[in-house]
Amino acid sequence: MDRLNVAIIGQGRSGRDIHGRFFLSENNDKFRVAAVVEALEDRRERARQEYGCPVYASYQELFSRQDIDLVVNSSFSYMHSDITVDLLEHGFNVVSEKPFAKTYEDGCRMIAAARKSGKLLNAFQQSRFAPYYREIKKVLASGCLGKIAQISICFSGFARRWDWQTSKRYAGGNVRNTGPHPLDQAMDLLGFPEDVQVVSRLGRFTTFGDADDYAKILLLVPNKPLIDIEISSCDCYAPTTYRIMGSRGGLRATLGEVEYKYLDEEKLEKQAQIMEPLCKPDGTPSYCRETLSFIEKKVTVESGAFNKAVKDYYDMIYYALTQNRPMEITPEQVLTQLKVIDKIEAQTPLTVFD
Repeated sequence: MDRLNVAIIGQGRSGRDIHGRFFLSENNDKFRVAAVVEALEDRRERARQEYGCPVYASYQELFSRQDIDLVVNSSFSYMHSDITVDLLEHGFNVVSEKPFAKTYEDGCRMIAAARKSGKLLNAFQQSRFAPYYREIKKVLASGCLGKIAQISICFSGFARRWDWQTSKRYAGGNVRNTGPHPLDQAMDLLGFPEDVQVVSRLGRFTTFGDADDYAKILLLVPNKPLIDIEISSCDCYAPTTYRIMGSRGGLRATLGEVEYKYLDEEKLEKQAQIMEPLCKPDGTPSYCRETLSFIEKKVTVESGAFNKAVKDYYDMIYYALTQNRPMEITPEQVLTQLKVIDKIEAQTPLTVFD
């Protein structure tokens, strides 16, 4: 199998510790790192030693290269759209880290540049391939939980933070940093509707910057389950990652385990609405009571979204580039997420620190 040459922009937590780590791992058999761009000199030198490839201080230095098949844009969040558009206009295929863009309009600009250039553009939303999420979708598709009333997604914990991800000017904050994962899954579960009613509240509680560290988000679409998302840095008792309520059962899941139960149809008594007062055999008032039997299942999955999910994501990119296979994740899908984020931030505008 011929490997594709990839250039990585940025050697921070994403560029080095997610993308670079995967490309150097034994799980990668389809890509080789052919160039690294990093503004900090010490990180450039480390990249030279770790990848054994040319390193550059500016991404524009890639423009002279004719052998780069894919550029991974892991720059600062607020730079994603401008750098991606520039790369597309210079003939590069691009994977942009999340958040895909700072605004819906910026996302549209990126997609327009990709269409004009005829190059591949994608957002690194690898959590769509996370084993726990795929298992959840499989359970939902089976119909065993019945009609779904509510899906609750919690990406929370208790932590303090003071790096650039706490800056609004740098497009930081929980909604833009962590939020793209649950929001992408939520929009996928809703079928990527163009218009979603959003009820939300943002706050700052533990951060040392001016961006949000608390978000409560309700997504409402007619004839779809209500989706309740929490992304909080001030939750000492965060519940499971997923809770799903259905007419015939329910589900709860962590990143490593999916547990669900549903009514055992063969053991259900037939019931019908009764309008007359219910009574016990002695004539005293009674309450609706029955013993329900459930079928219970528990599935252990590979934990998180940074192992198998990353491989599956880059397999998708590889086959899109080499065999023109359709991509399960598309930029147009991510646009619906950006529209939701714009609504969230409009509902609770937080002051930018000088």
